[in-house]
Amino acid sequence: MTFDSVRGRSTPGRPSPTPPIVSGTPSVVQSLRVHSGRNVPFSVEFNPPRDAAGEARLWRAVREFERMHPAFVSMTYGAGGSTKDRTVRVTGELAQETTLLPVAHLTAVGHSVAELRSLVGAYADSGIRNILVLRGDPPGDPLGEWHKHPEGVEYAEELVRIVRDLGDFHVGVASFPQGHHRSPDLDSDTAFLAAKLRAGAEYSITQMFFEVEHYLRLRDRVAALDPIEGAKPIIPELMPITSLRTVARAEELCGRPLPDAVLARLRKAAGDGQEEDRAAVREVGIEIATEMAQRLIDEGAPCLHFITLNFAKATSEVLTNLGYGVTAAPMSA
Repeated sequence: MTFDSVRGRSTPGRPSPTPPIVSGTPSVVQSLRVHSGRNVPFSVEFNPPRDAAGEARLWRAVREFERMHPAFVSMTYGAGGSTKDRTVRVTGELAQETTLLPVAHLTAVGHSVAELRSLVGAYADSGIRNILVLRGDPPGDPLGEWHKHPEGVEYAEELVRIVRDLGDFHVGVASFPQGHHRSPDLDSDTAFLAAKLRAGAEYSITQMFFEVEHYLRLRDRVAALDPIEGAKPIIPELMPITSLRTVARAEELCGRPLPDAVLARLRKAAGDGQEEDRAAVREVGIEIATEMAQRLIDEGAPCLHFITLNFAKATSEVLTNLGYGVTAAPMSA
């Protein structure tokens, strides 16, 4: 089915609690239900590769995860569309060449509405019906001042409506356990999330965090503000720390410093030598991710979403620790 054949077939009003399957492609919410069983579903996030070597590494991880049967996989989108063409191509290949359910990221940064509509069309022509909508961060400086494209949109809520109006697409959005750094306070941030959900988003994936209480309080805030929207899945995002070098990356993705208790455990494992004891740091990082994941499972999280950095081994080890019965991947991570 081409993009033109689905254009303009959006349903007026609020989305139904159980969206219909579109062209045989399930939604993320439907996939979570299908994968629910003895274990809580899990999903993984990939990044678009920068070169041929990176693409080979990505596909090794893809094939490892494919046999683990995640509920879905997502592909990020470079700031300002810096990896647009590669992102669209690789996400389309995931849809066409694997058994995985891909979710395409779409950000508003640096794009006009016409360009955004064209991108959605390119995804549709590749068989992709699940899109994660993000306003996005400024290229080069995620904490810098955000500028709307002169012919673009200001808020992710607007982008949700654009995608929904273009056809039968399933839309997710981002949520922020500690609040987005641009939000004036947690109440305002919760209201922004509820507005995105009311606009037609079916679920949200959180920004990465390292204190489970932040996730639980987010869930409580949304449910208190709007019980209908609060019933939609809020999927927690995790990343196993495998070296002190990845701490900086984790803090960039969190938008905040890691908790002191987490840093203390990692630094103790690193030792006092000139070179960190990377094996020990990695072991502690896997322990921390496992502890958080188990707490989230116990608290009823609908899914565990892992940032992989295009490696499979660390996530596989966490899942094994949780009793998922998978075999650890052979690649380093």
